[in-house]
Amino acid sequence: MIPATLSALSAREPVQGVAAAAQAPAAGRYHSLVEQGFLRQEELALATAEALRKRVDVATVLMDRYRIPKPAIGAALADFYRCPFLAYDERTVMERELLKDLSLDYLRMNHWVPLRRQGKGVEVLIDDPHNPDKLLDVRRAFPGQALSYRVGLRRDIEQCLSAVHGRESGDAITDILGELVSEAQLEEQQNATIAAITENDSAIVRLANQIITEAYRQGASDIHIEPYADRKETSVRFRVDGTCFTYMKIPAAYRRAIVSRVKIMASLDIAERRKPQDGKIRFKLSTGQEIELRVATLPTAGFNEDVVIRLLTTNGPRRLEELEFSSETRRRVGNLAQKPHGIVLCSGPTGSGKTTTLHAILASINTDERKIWTAEDPIEITQDGLRQVQVHPKIGLTFAATMRAFLRADPDVIMIGEMRDKETADIAIEASLTGHLVFSTIHTNSAVETVVRLLDLGCDPFNFSDAMLGVLAMRLCKRICQNCREPYHPSREEFDELVQAYGASDWVHLHHGYDPAFTLFRGRGCEACNQTGYRGRVPIHELMVVSDRMKGLIQARVRTGELLALAKDEGMRTLLQDGIEKVTQGLTTYQQVRAVAIK
Repeated sequence: MIPATLSALSAREPVQGVAAAAQAPAAGRYHSLVEQGFLRQEELALATAEALRKRVDVATVLMDRYRIPKPAIGAALADFYRCPFLAYDERTVMERELLKDLSLDYLRMNHWVPLRRQGKGVEVLIDDPHNPDKLLDVRRAFPGQALSYRVGLRRDIEQCLSAVHGRESGDAITDILGELVSEAQLEEQQNATIAAITENDSAIVRLANQIITEAYRQGASDIHIEPYADRKETSVRFRVDGTCFTYMKIPAAYRRAIVSRVKIMASLDIAERRKPQDGKIRFKLSTGQEIELRVATLPTAGFNEDVVIRLLTTNGPRRLEELEFSSETRRRVGNLAQKPHGIVLCSGPTGSGKTTTLHAILASINTDERKIWTAEDPIEITQDGLRQVQVHPKIGLTFAATMRAFLRADPDVIMIGEMRDKETADIAIEASLTGHLVFSTIHTNSAVETVVRLLDLGCDPFNFSDAMLGVLAMRLCKRICQNCREPYHPSREEFDELVQAYGASDWVHLHHGYDPAFTLFRGRGCEACNQTGYRGRVPIHELMVVSDRMKGLIQARVRTGELLALAKDEGMRTLLQDGIEKVTQGLTTYQQVRAVAIK
């Protein structure tokens, strides 16, 4: 609990006294927002009055009612107080040791919180670094210590305190890390060995569970656990919307314990650290929902092991209409799916949505009249009506062996998880030529390059060209956050860049000219998207349908450029063109399209 002096201070009705005092200099505090054109002076006065009436701070009204972005408000506060601004970041780990003698209710009422130690001092987040009463309280809480201040918003300070208190779903990361840090410090003092820390320690078990829970809550596709040698902290990184960021650090003494805990959960050999291992975890969330995790371990420098955990979707198949195809591409994909025999390939890098797309296509033709077999590694999406086989290369049940078995099991449609070698490709071609419709994925950069890749594998160009129906290439771009999306009129240079990238001769068909009505969109940045302006992802597609003329070019083994020219003449839109069309629709930005669609 807080000392008696601070208990007495908390009883001074700060809501009225401090709140009223805080509103008075609001005009000066946020005057730079008026100068920068975010709002007018009379609007600032109205916001100040509304804040007094609702008994909230002015910043809350500016963000909620006038849609002023948090970075702009933070810059205004930093300029006014001559103090760095700090926004709330849920990845920040606070030192619980600083809070052990302080009441959370008191801190909430007075709007400040100690964050971390810096050398011999303490860094404090506070909403008003000029308030003498609050500064006196901080000095009483940390007597004789050097204090450095960061200015923050009241709602951010509240979030920091809520994170310390812990979420309803279970233990807070900060609570568990507080235990680990304390234990690690104690271990160093007592010269204990690393071997004394086991993967069965309660804190390690709860930390591993909470990392997975937090990754799922944030929509991460992958978790990376990265230990280092020389007593450096272990990094835990999440990949969200295709981008990695460091989520937290774990004390070095626990690097092997956290890795061993994950390996136990995945039923791997914890004694084997010299070679890679793969496994799976069925993890139950606090809500009762089960998710599936794919685990891969790799030996790294310093006799360590890295762990990569892929969070697999356990939802059913999506419909083709949900995959944001252009109307023409969706029509042509639907036509290919109705063919009685042939091969349809879906290409793209790992995590680009190939499996999701193929299952959506299969769902559109999944009827009682068709027998559909799939061979997958792993089975990420399940749907009734499909007979799905999990391949096991270690026991000889490879994609090729499974395909041979399918041909003896009366199939109409076959889906093979990946076409990665000549043997699998040859069996797929044989299956298509004997009256079966075959779907598969392949790792290539574009639809046209898929043809060259299969020819390089050694496939017969005549059989292959006869079997091939089409190739669908895919990428995923970051989607503009729908919460803070705003229109803008691009510059002439930006417009010309779009036209040049799309192709001037093709651009005329879009009927977009450079005039005042031409509008693009961008994300301003908000709390929902962590001030990035992007949230979620949008797919872009490139569909090449193999015509009789193209079959002749494939048999002649012509260059990629000739195949591309013919495909475009026959109506194929490239990944870049489809992406630019989604830019004009306000779904993403050209910078994101260019990042994934240009080699």
